[in-house]
Amino acid sequence: MLTSEQRDLLRIPLIARLSVNDPNGYPHTVPLWFDLDGDDLVIITDRNTRKVDYLNADPKASICIGGGEIASGEIGAGWLFKGEGVVQEDPGYVWLRRMTYRYESPAAAEKDIESWRTTLDMVIIRFKIHTISKVY
Repeated sequence: MLTSEQRDLLRIPLIARLSVNDPNGYPHTVPLWFDLDGDDLVIITDRNTRKVDYLNADPKASICIGGGEIASGEIGAGWLFKGEGVVQEDPGYVWLRRMTYRYESPAAAEKDIESWRTTLDMVIIRFKIHTISKVY
């Protein structure tokens, strides 16, 4: 489903914006880390967050990555992914480790992994992409 252009952008550790529906029908948008697993986007999070509660009630969501001003002052292209998010366990903290090392230095990653593993109830959100639109 994903093109080589889309995969190239998704290999960069950018900050994504996840939008889910709150109980009143309004979008709830949060910045987060992500990684790619086949054609799915994967997000790490604490189970005790509103986005997890909202996804459990309504799995429809969107994720926007890129599409803003870049360091040179130019406007870069990005992608809007619409689909469904499913909350899943992260046995052995595989995704927690992978994602933290993707975004942080090894020393910072080890410190944060240990802290999050022992103080939070970490899970993943597996985002199944249904449609993709280019954004600028």
